[in-house]
Amino acid sequence: MSSPNKHKILTVIQTIGRSFFLPISILPVAGLLLGIGASFSNMATVQQYGLETLMGSGTLLNHIFILMSTVGNAVFANLPLLFALAIAMGMAKDEKAVAVLSAALAFILTHVTIHQLLLFSGQVLPDGALADTVIKGTIGTTLGIQTLEMGIFGGILVGLMVALLHNRFYRIELPAVFSFFGGVRFVPIICTLAAIVLGAVCYFVWPPIQRLILASGLLVVKTGYYGTFIFGFMERALIPFGLHHVFYMPFWQSGLGGAMNIDGTMVYGAQNIFFAQLASHNTQHFAIEAARFMTGKYAIMMGGLMGAALAMYNTAKTTKRKVVGGLLLSAALTSFLTGITEPIEFTFLFVAPVLYIVHCALAGISFVLMHLLHITIGTTFSCGLIDFMLYGVLQGNDKTNWVRLLPVLAVYFVVYYYLFKFVIVKWNLPTPGREADDQETKLYTKEDYEAKKQAAQQKAATQTASPAAAPETSFERDEQMENILAGLGGLDNMENPECCATRLRLNVKDSTKVNKALLKTTGAVGVIINGNAIQVVYGPVVSTIKPKLQEYMNKKRAAAK
Repeated sequence: MSSPNKHKILTVIQTIGRSFFLPISILPVAGLLLGIGASFSNMATVQQYGLETLMGSGTLLNHIFILMSTVGNAVFANLPLLFALAIAMGMAKDEKAVAVLSAALAFILTHVTIHQLLLFSGQVLPDGALADTVIKGTIGTTLGIQTLEMGIFGGILVGLMVALLHNRFYRIELPAVFSFFGGVRFVPIICTLAAIVLGAVCYFVWPPIQRLILASGLLVVKTGYYGTFIFGFMERALIPFGLHHVFYMPFWQSGLGGAMNIDGTMVYGAQNIFFAQLASHNTQHFAIEAARFMTGKYAIMMGGLMGAALAMYNTAKTTKRKVVGGLLLSAALTSFLTGITEPIEFTFLFVAPVLYIVHCALAGISFVLMHLLHITIGTTFSCGLIDFMLYGVLQGNDKTNWVRLLPVLAVYFVVYYYLFKFVIVKWNLPTPGREADDQETKLYTKEDYEAKKQAAQQKAATQTASPAAAPETSFERDEQMENILAGLGGLDNMENPECCATRLRLNVKDSTKVNKALLKTTGAVGVIINGNAIQVVYGPVVSTIKPKLQEYMNKKRAAAK
């Protein structure tokens, strides 16, 4: 495969990964609601802490905690829909609101199609019961629709399909008689038809894929500690590429991360299993089979990176320790409290990539240690003190073995401290506070790392490029768009346009600059000026003119910089 193709594929995967982050970012709040609500609506916990008077069954607080638990659980139950919406929005080039609406519609219709096919085949009976031939757990409920259990994969498929169709058709121009349905209005129409096809394809294709996923998950389970190490290593190793969400989410949200019957319901995915057990009042101990894909990050984020930060501080120049101390303390506390590790990780990734590989190996070992010690502390997003207290300490040592994590944190702190100190001094690495006196003392970010890679790539391209090669530009002049801009007083005179069924609508700074005659040469049949509010009447074709104009304006602004 050629290098440009590889770069294009990697870019697409990275875009998907960034799109994952939006629904993932909701999980801490949902997990907080579920964790606190489920814990304090559990009568065993209430009795353990002697809180029956305040939080006993039927009290106001009991109702509040049950509500919190229900709301938090609803977020996890509807993650497939959230992924569909987020991917469609993240990958849409423009008119993102239309992409989100189309994704919601397509998600519903895909599962309605699957449901109807299940009825036709007799796998789902008219009264909602399942046929005896149905494998337990393969059919569930999504948004109240009985459908195949597809988890986040179903949402990802819908999101990708909608993004593809949206980017292809949101500027489509139809014959005049059908022009009302052109442009952005065509997107939900084509997505409706595509959702029916996708639902039919999933009906036939997903069951064997489902069996393969479950078999793969079983393989990971059967490889025991080796599988756990590989998972932990890869989860950290993919962070510089922005692909770690793509890697770990299937383990957290699908059968790759295991399957378990909880209170009579089959639950798939490590995180889903943990939170289903959290919500259950029958849980005696959280399942290590699920926690093995989550708990390993605590030793890294609350112990190891604290040691790395102290090592960088102690090896900094004495004259710069005051500055670097504040930076490292802030970064270390962020990692310890919230599990957000970027400032520290990307700093030593930037100055010593080999050290990052060692960091990945230690992460893999941490996951294995949690597996060996049966420490079962779940997480919503990352593994800092907040999640540790909520899903470890608050749940009790009997359920999580959280006390066993404390010595591991101490060991990882010491190992990271001496390892980083040795490597920094041995190879004289320019970690923060060790750079030249005329250089800025700073922690590096992912943007710095990406800029460094791009600079190296541009340098290599410059060395191999032909001296006669002309610079490439993506901006091409469009006469119709130029005349619309000029007719509205220029790019600086106008705000971003919107449209209704027949009219382009926008505000301008100075309405005296609007040129009605020029606008009519662009196809407008009328121009209405009401103060600074302008309406340019194009008829149904406005649905294709508006996104084209918006895109042209964005390109022109970018070219002017």
